Amino acid sequence: MSQNKKSWVSFITVLIFIAFISFSYAANSDQLIEMKESKYNNIYIYKKGSYVSMNFGHNLRFYTESVYNEQNERELPVIYTRYMTVSLAYTKPINSIVQIGLGGGRTSWYVHKHLPETLVTAVEIDPDVIALAKKYFGIKEENNFKIEASDGRLFLVKSKGGYDIIFIDAYRGPFVPFHLLTKEFYNLVKSKLKSGGVLIQNIEPSTMLFDSAIATIKSIFNNIELYNANGNMVCIAYDGSLRTVEQLNQNAAYLQRQYHLYYDLTRMISERRLLTEVPKVKPLTDDFAPVEYLNAIKKHNLKRN
Repeated sequence: MSQNKKSWVSFITVLIFIAFISFSYAANSDQLIEMKESKYNNIYIYKKGSYVSMNFGHNLRFYTESVYNEQNERELPVIYTRYMTVSLAYTKPINSIVQIGLGGGRTSWYVHKHLPETLVTAVEIDPDVIALAKKYFGIKEENNFKIEASDGRLFLVKSKGGYDIIFIDAYRGPFVPFHLLTKEFYNLVKSKLKSGGVLIQNIEPSTMLFDSAIATIKSIFNNIELYNANGNMVCIAYDGSLRTVEQLNQNAAYLQRQYHLYYDLTRMISERRLLTEVPKVKPLTDDFAPVEYLNAIKKHNLKRN
């Protein structure tokens, strides 16, 4: 081969290599595919390979709300959402579930796909979040999977109740909206649970309200258990007698046989911690009178830029 031909082949090889590296970099980099400024949130949708993420912007910072693997709808890439499903082992039968805070809808959709005979209702205040979840995160309304555009607290006030599990995963940036953290709210949640029903909530432990949230929930429910989910703290609360490890493992084994859950509940149950000491802080209460109820909730829901 002549020197010119060798040089030309080398040049083409370098170009192919550069193209390959560029393609690989693009495939493994976060790509902003949609941005939406809604009434309640600044929403950013990113894609990286087969993963799509929903992020909220708050005070010049970004917070991941949901991650979806387009190649595996049963994967829950955000670790704390896996621990939210541990609540399935705490009550039976499971006929109805409500989740307050949709995000990309991955937790509620996961439960729906594994327990298709259970009515799952996801409640989300932001219609734009709902639209983007349907567009990018593989969810849709179908038999036994419903989405309600509503403030979570107002939804519970108006609902007839009778839920076996109430999931709460509503965040604005690093904080849970305050009206979803008070004694009055948790009393409402308790009134909507069936006998033997449970509340499960994701509470970010680095916030200044973590101790107050735990103290407030404990002022309403007899039992609190905690799961450390890779930095997030998942709290499960219920009345009645304390669930034993044997009960939970028995229920988990049944669910695994019956529904082939993607994430093993038994392993997660082994990590539970009982609340042994209630934080020495005052429980949170509503900061508005009943006559101001509707206007105050509207005020709390609005985003603060």
